[in-house]
Amino acid sequence: MNSYNITSLIKKKRDKQALEADEIAYLIRQYRRDAVPDYQMSAFLMAAYLNGMNDEEASVLTREMLHSGKVMDLSDVPGIKVDKHSTGGVGDKTSLILAPIVAACGVPVPMISGRGLGHTGGTLDKLESIPGFNVNLDLDRYVEVLRKHNLVLVGQTDEIAPADKRMYALRDVTATVESIPLIAGSIMSKKLAEGIDALVLDVKFGSGAFMKTREEALELAGRLVGIAEEFGKKTIAYLTSMEQPLGCHIGNWLEVEESIGCLNGNGPEDLMSLSHQLAGTMIYLGGKAESIEEGVERSRQAVQDGSAIRKLRDIVLEQDGSADYIDRPDDYPKAATSFQVHAGSEGYVTAMDTYRIGMAALELGAGRTSKEDEIDPHAGIILKKKIGDPVKEGETIAVCFTNNEVTTDKVHLMLQDAITINDVWKQAPELITDVVTREGVTNWTR
Repeated sequence: MNSYNITSLIKKKRDKQALEADEIAYLIRQYRRDAVPDYQMSAFLMAAYLNGMNDEEASVLTREMLHSGKVMDLSDVPGIKVDKHSTGGVGDKTSLILAPIVAACGVPVPMISGRGLGHTGGTLDKLESIPGFNVNLDLDRYVEVLRKHNLVLVGQTDEIAPADKRMYALRDVTATVESIPLIAGSIMSKKLAEGIDALVLDVKFGSGAFMKTREEALELAGRLVGIAEEFGKKTIAYLTSMEQPLGCHIGNWLEVEESIGCLNGNGPEDLMSLSHQLAGTMIYLGGKAESIEEGVERSRQAVQDGSAIRKLRDIVLEQDGSADYIDRPDDYPKAATSFQVHAGSEGYVTAMDTYRIGMAALELGAGRTSKEDEIDPHAGIILKKKIGDPVKEGETIAVCFTNNEVTTDKVHLMLQDAITINDVWKQAPELITDVVTREGVTNWTR
């Protein structure tokens, strides 16, 4: 491979020119070897964010991040291996719900997840709020746990897409997250490396998502499906609304707590319906149902018969976590401070600035402002009202939890500003809008 001047490559992308395949490969490989410092990679990421990358650039980026480490071979694990990935949102804890459901239905789920990005939560941070839970398994143990339980929940090791792992952390703290080619490359390099046979995608759009419009989400979904199918992975993507948080709990342990409720059959309707749809699709792709509809029914049965919550308990114990709080979530230690946010007027909740709600949770300690920050597992928000709900003046619309008292007044104002109350009732937006496959886009119908 030819050698290139890194500054020249950054300048080329800064000046809106497409990089050749060899140039991208050289950049990623040199970064992996520590020959490119973080500040230069950050400059490249900003240039790519501002000026975009074409399909060929994105494909090469994905391939190079994928092959920067080990690509798992799970052919000796029985069954069709299926995973799910969400592009990130506020209160999105569906992975914690659907993974044990799908595994309980006999489909192996090798799930490599990420940490929080900006205002959105990360599955790893949620799992680590369970005392002792170990997301840092080596690859031999990864396969062992998957074979034993049909499920493993881990983070990226240094062997799985290591170039992406470093770039992912940089994007979080350099305001370069919301880029379709960078998101696509990051997602698919991890998913292809984990040894899956099929994939379900939840591509979010709206005020709390990285993609703000349906059109942007469709572009991202199309690119993700295209890359996956190019690598021979059957993939179905759903476009879902993030115009309000998913469920009612926001924050790491709070979202685990709500997930436990869902697996016991007591979750909020929006969260339960989306989790069952995604799980049912995974069950179908995993060959354990003749249709998605049958998969959804099997998903519901796994909750009703208790096999899903038992699977969560089993995997918590297997990965060194304490099952005490899975059995008795109310016993989990509480944050030092809690306070209520009240409605300033009477009417109906008609809109939510989901991004601002996510940032309020971050202020409470539930997220990171720099990659070195520690997350507080106790911090977060429980919403008492969602879009379409009636509200009386002075009624509690949210309860906040934090160990950082200096944020109290600021968060109170942020949430009051983020939740709009008007006289005229407005229906909540449809949760699922479109389905994207290799055949194209179809509008979602129940």
